[in-house]
Amino acid sequence: MDEATGLPAFLVEQMAQSYDEHHAQRIADGLAAANDRPVTFRANTLKASAEDVLEALGEAGISAGTVPWYPDAFIAEGIRERELWGLDIYRAGGIYLQSLSSMLPPLALGPQPRADVLDMCAAPGGKTSQLAALSHGEARIMACELNVPRAEKLEYNLAKMGVRNTQVMRTDARRLDEFFSFDQVLLDAPCTGTGTVRAGDERAAKRITPQLLAKVTKAQAALLDRGLTVLKPGCTLIYSTCSVLPQENEDIVCGALKRHKDCELAAVDLSAEALDDIPQLPCRLDEGAITVCPTRLYEGFFLAAIKKRAR
Repeated sequence: MDEATGLPAFLVEQMAQSYDEHHAQRIADGLAAANDRPVTFRANTLKASAEDVLEALGEAGISAGTVPWYPDAFIAEGIRERELWGLDIYRAGGIYLQSLSSMLPPLALGPQPRADVLDMCAAPGGKTSQLAALSHGEARIMACELNVPRAEKLEYNLAKMGVRNTQVMRTDARRLDEFFSFDQVLLDAPCTGTGTVRAGDERAAKRITPQLLAKVTKAQAALLDRGLTVLKPGCTLIYSTCSVLPQENEDIVCGALKRHKDCELAAVDLSAEALDDIPQLPCRLDEGAITVCPTRLYEGFFLAAIKKRAR
C-alpha cells in the first residue's frame, strides 16, 4: 500500500502514468473522501414511485435529497444502509441500494419498450432491474451470469424487484451464439474496481495487481467483441467499468473499434443536467465516452457508447 495516499501501490503507479499530477491528485482525494460517502439508492418504479419512497422515508424519520439528473435517485446523509433494510418498502422491492455512478449506464442505454436488450454481466441485478424499470417492464431482457451463486442472487433480486420479461442465462456471455441479435446491449464489464477503492482498504491493496489488470483486460476485450457481434446494425452498445484506468477503458474501446470496422463511437446519451453535475476526468474518446472522477458522492466510473452502422 502507498503510505502517502493509503491506496494500492499499483494503482498509484498507474494513476501517475495515466494522468497529470492534478488529475491524479483528484482521484486520490476522491478515493479518500469515499470513506464518508452517503447512502445512495433509487426507487424501483416497477414496485414504487419516487413519491412512495419519499413518503416511506419521511414516516421513518429519514431525510433524503434528490438527484438533479435522475428523479428516481436519492442521497441520504447521516444514515447507514441497514436503516433502510427494515422498511416495508425496501423489503417489498421498492428501493434498490445503488451507487450513483452505476445508475449511469442504463440511463445512457435508454432501454426501449419491446426492444431486445442484452445485459452481458448482469449479477447482482441492479442494472438489469433498472433497465426493466426504465422500459416500464416492456423491454425483453436477456441477463447473462456464468457464476452459479451470483446467478442465483440475480434471480432472487429480479423476482424481488418485480422484473418480468427477463430471461436469466447461466452462461458466459463471451460464448453467446451468433444466432442471437439485440437492439441494445449493456456490457458492465468485470474490472479491477479501481474507481470503487476506499483509501486505507488493505484488501484492495492486495487485490489490485498487474496480474489482475492483465486478467480483466483480456476478458473485457473478449466480452466487447461478442457484444458488438450480436448487436444489430443501427443499434447501440454501452460499455462500462468501475475503473479509472485507461487500459480497461479507452484502450479496450479503441481496440474493439479497430477489430469491428462496422462500429463507431456515438455520443453518450445523458441529460445536460447529468453531464454538468458529474465530475469528469480527461478522456481521449471525446464525446463518445466519459470517465467519472471519484468523489465523496461518485465512484470512479467509465462508460462509452458504440454504435454499429446500419447496413
